[in-house]
Amino acid sequence: MFSDFERYIKTQAVLTEEDIRLFRDTAIEKKLRRKDLLLQEGEICRYKTFVCKGFLRTYRTTGNGNEHVMQFSPENNWTTDPESYEHHTPSCYNIDALEYTEVVMWTKKDFDYLFDHIPLLKVYSDKLIASNLSRTRQRVFSAISATAEERYDEFIKMYPGILTRVPLHMVASFLGVSRETLSRIRHTQVKS
Repeated sequence: MFSDFERYIKTQAVLTEEDIRLFRDTAIEKKLRRKDLLLQEGEICRYKTFVCKGFLRTYRTTGNGNEHVMQFSPENNWTTDPESYEHHTPSCYNIDALEYTEVVMWTKKDFDYLFDHIPLLKVYSDKLIASNLSRTRQRVFSAISATAEERYDEFIKMYPGILTRVPLHMVASFLGVSRETLSRIRHTQVKS
């Protein structure tokens, strides 16, 4: 698993062998079966997680039991609940595996240690945070200004090939539309 992360991180930043060793020495490798929870609502998020293989989703459940997908995390993506992770507060979110998944994780203490010993990690992390913030803002803007069809098109560009890996009701939840609306959009696009 770590070798997948190593290949990825070397494409993102110029790191020394010592930097890689520090990542490896502090990493926790974990395998998840489909439907296994990485984080459960009410728990404190203790890890920054990198997806080596597989697929995770972050979602929140309302009082009436409806699930709202906030994020999909396929291979070569990071996931965490940043508020819970930073402030050691109970999470409002669940993170689960949509298929067999292999991840590499770091505790906050270990990641802070890496920040102190790998100067380029802070630069990389800042770029990643800025990119995630930009994507989140674009998603909020789309949610309040775009049509369902436009949100679907953006989604397909952001997550190519996802429809073969994720049930339609989860895609509909991510887009904020009903499954019926999503089916209608897809049916209309196939006819075009």
